[in-house]
Amino acid sequence: MPRHERGGSRTVVIDCFPESVPEHRDADALVGVDVIRATTTAVTAVAGGRRCYPVASLEAAFALRGRLDDALLVGELGGHTPRGFDLTNSPAELAERLDIARPVVLLSTSGTRLLGQTTPDQTVYAACLRNITAQAEALATHHDHVAIIGAGARGEFRREDQLACAWIAGLLMEAGYRPLGTTRDIVDRWRDAAVEVIVSGNSAGYLRRSGQLRDLEFVLSHLDDIDDTFAMAGEELVQVPGARELPHEPAARSMAS
Repeated sequence: MPRHERGGSRTVVIDCFPESVPEHRDADALVGVDVIRATTTAVTAVAGGRRCYPVASLEAAFALRGRLDDALLVGELGGHTPRGFDLTNSPAELAERLDIARPVVLLSTSGTRLLGQTTPDQTVYAACLRNITAQAEALATHHDHVAIIGAGARGEFRREDQLACAWIAGLLMEAGYRPLGTTRDIVDRWRDAAVEVIVSGNSAGYLRRSGQLRDLEFVLSHLDDIDDTFAMAGEELVQVPGARELPHEPAARSMAS
């Protein structure tokens, strides 16, 4: 987001892939989105009372576990649970566990990489379909220049991430933010889409083929049900109480709509 593009207005841009994060160093807020499944798992962990530490590599995961008391290693690389991990990147499975005193060290192919790339003047959020409205409200209350970045992988900006990015950016545009780049086109495409569109995406297809449909059902059935945001504080993702500033209805389209 070059400074000469901004002018004096508030701006929002949608992008994808962890590699694009350095292009948005001058945004004062970066929102990482990996609906299936890293940011959904992270948000679910913290909202459920766990401490959560997203990491960018396998080496970082094992190193951090060594510094924490009885941590759970949660995640995947290339769709596979690494040797020595306690469970895969599953929000449904994590939500059912009762050992919430155990912190989570979370690793994913692309989603957790988004959350560790920051500058001292930049707030980094993890968002998913569970907190669309709260995320937009917090951004509108506290930030003038926002980059919303999907966790693209293998050259694909996945449809569930486009959907969530578009819903957040659409609310900011309604609040007066100026869209940069292709943001308006993405918002126009996905703003009024029903959440069921993600069922035909490649990520949902992977969950079906690998017998992990419970996670798809979890994503579809937990829409805009959390009123808070989740931001990185050092190595840890922490819960931030929501701000109620935007005069609109919740953004998420339920399966019944």
